[in-house]
Amino acid sequence: MAQPERRGPQVLNIGEVLAQLSDDFPTMTASKIRFLEEKGLINPKRTPAGYRQYAESDVERLRFVLALQRDQYLPLKVIKDYLDAIDRGERPENLPPGVSVSPRIVSDELAAELQGHARALSEEQLRTESGASVPLLQSLLSFGLISHVNGKFDEHALQVARACVQLESHGLEPRHLRPFQAAAEREFGLVERVVAPLTSRKDAASQSRAAEAAREISELCLSLHRALVQDRISRMDA
Repeated sequence: MAQPERRGPQVLNIGEVLAQLSDDFPTMTASKIRFLEEKGLINPKRTPAGYRQYAESDVERLRFVLALQRDQYLPLKVIKDYLDAIDRGERPENLPPGVSVSPRIVSDELAAELQGHARALSEEQLRTESGASVPLLQSLLSFGLISHVNGKFDEHALQVARACVQLESHGLEPRHLRPFQAAAEREFGLVERVVAPLTSRKDAASQSRAAEAAREISELCLSLHRALVQDRISRMDA
């Protein structure tokens, strides 16, 4: 009786990887995959001739990276820190709310969890999850601190609403918070100017680099802002 054929782990070429990712990430390209490899986020094996060979774990690793970029707007440096911790068998610290991982990036459950994290919230859901009152949400909308598309709000609106609920308890109303919106617009303009040389190029690799540079610059701006404010606060105790 013939023995059943034993098959090793499935090996994929870059086209097959793109086919697996296309439903969830339709703008994904081969150049973006190579860019992520260049940044050390995946490390496919190579044949003696130099051709890349992707395993299923590489595909799941890509899902993890792309979902965190898309849903959480995290810079690649932060995502790589998570991956490095997972590779060491550790549990990453400071993951975004609602995201948890096991020490393996190989499960369909993880991919589904991350892909499902981006949500479109109704006004009622936004009020329920943020604890905001109807008047507070109306004020946030009128002052441009949150917005919606066809009556649906995103995770950013939820974060803003939650913060404003807490600030309201300290006597700060949306009308007091307009300088934050103006500062955000100025910061975005600064980031936009810096990455303009890359965004002017239409190839996928340049677009990926532009998005990553924008995230990194934004994180640095936030760190600078936090440090400057903390410096002022520390002087209150002096």
